[in-house]
Amino acid sequence: MSFPSAPAASIAALQGLLATPRRCVVVTHYNPDGDALGSSTGLVALLKAAGHSAQVVLPNTPPGNLHWMPGYAEAIAWDTAKAESETAVREADVVFCLDFNKQDRVGQLEQVLRNAPVKVLIDHHRDPDGFAAVAFSDTKACATAQMVFDIAGAMGWLQHLTADSATCLLTGLITDSGSFRFSSTTPHTLKVGAALMEKGAVPDRIHSAVMDDNSETRMRLMGFTLSERLEVLHEQGTAIMHLTDKDLQRFDFKPGDTEGFVNLGLSIRGIRLAAFFIQRGELV
Repeated sequence: MSFPSAPAASIAALQGLLATPRRCVVVTHYNPDGDALGSSTGLVALLKAAGHSAQVVLPNTPPGNLHWMPGYAEAIAWDTAKAESETAVREADVVFCLDFNKQDRVGQLEQVLRNAPVKVLIDHHRDPDGFAAVAFSDTKACATAQMVFDIAGAMGWLQHLTADSATCLLTGLITDSGSFRFSSTTPHTLKVGAALMEKGAVPDRIHSAVMDDNSETRMRLMGFTLSERLEVLHEQGTAIMHLTDKDLQRFDFKPGDTEGFVNLGLSIRGIRLAAFFIQRGELV
């Protein structure tokens, strides 16, 4: 299998950084989703198996439907362990930045991240800032988890994949590819998914754990959003949704409750663009 997200120059640079055992920290974006957490926990498992110490540091606690993931119990989050999170980043030899392209996407961890001496970027979003010593940037990759698999393959680490780490990476693929239905899904994506299944990851269990673990209040919030907060501009092929602070309070909002809502607009016939706005205090 080829590994398109792992260019030779970047792999050589990463091999140089990891030539001896290192203290590694993996940071992802604020409000971690399935790909953010899946790629991060999967990479930490691979780093540990390769002889390094590694720790996931999250800007904030992810939604409850991701807490089942292997490795999540060992992760720390800034909103519940501020000092421990900042110390971990500050004392790391190498900080891996996963699933974000700009340092301001890590919330309150931004300043300590900016001061980290050695950073490695692994990301599939457009226009990354040039903040990393080593960068893997592939906008064609459907998920950062797919990129982690490619890098692991190029590094000779696929032998270290276990059922648990494969489950983490497949969670990233499933969530960011829309269960393999988005146009970013390629033949290579399906090959990676198959390889992860061969390592013991089970797609239907992942899908059920992530997609079918809804609270009653989330379902009611979804219905309210569609019935009261959806505007369809047919001539522009656009759907716009919004929720106010009062809306969120009314439905006992928890982080992650609105995950995927923006895609509901795209499911309307003729809609090519969907936007979703949430008020948080004075911010939208």
